[in-house]
Amino acid sequence: MSDDKNNRGPADRSRINVHEDYELRYWSDKFGCTHDQLKAAVKAVGVMAVDVEAYLKKKK
Repeated sequence: MSDDKNNRGPADRSRINVHEDYELRYWSDKFGCTHDQLKAAVKAVGVMAVDVEAYLKKKK
C-alpha cells in the first residue's frame, strides 16, 4: 500500500519516517526539535515515536 500524499499527517502515528518531508515537519514540531536532531534520534533508537520522544527528552 502506498502513501496517500494528500494526507499530510503521518500514516502510522507510532512510527517516524524521516524520508518524507511532511513527516519530518510534523514530528519535529511535535517534539520541539530540529530535523537533524530528529534524524539523529531515529538513527540512535529506531523509528518508534515513543522511543524517539524519550530519547529527545533525555537530551534536553
